[in-house]
Amino acid sequence: MTKQELIELLTFPNVPLSEGTPEDKTMEASVRIHFWEYIWEPLVASGTEYNTKVTYQVSIIADLPRCKELLELKHRMDEMDLHPVIQIEYDVEERRWHSFFSVEVLENV
Repeated sequence: MTKQELIELLTFPNVPLSEGTPEDKTMEASVRIHFWEYIWEPLVASGTEYNTKVTYQVSIIADLPRCKELLELKHRMDEMDLHPVIQIEYDVEERRWHSFFSVEVLENV
């Protein structure tokens, strides 16, 4: 998967999407998605780095733990033969559900 394919996948549910921190205007959306990179793993062959495997966290913030958009995203990933472990937690302070998973992307960093 490339970063562009990841962005296209995350755009599919048609909810506010941001890379990194959320924008103030989307904080109150019933569902929003944020993603950011947190691991760079160089891919090396014959002593030369030729690409980088970048791991992104994808976070879905929603009013419900099994919101329609999360389920749509999961089914879309199933179709792409992507099966990440999706973790879910309740944020007591915000009274919202946080579902999150990681996905690996090939990039030239």
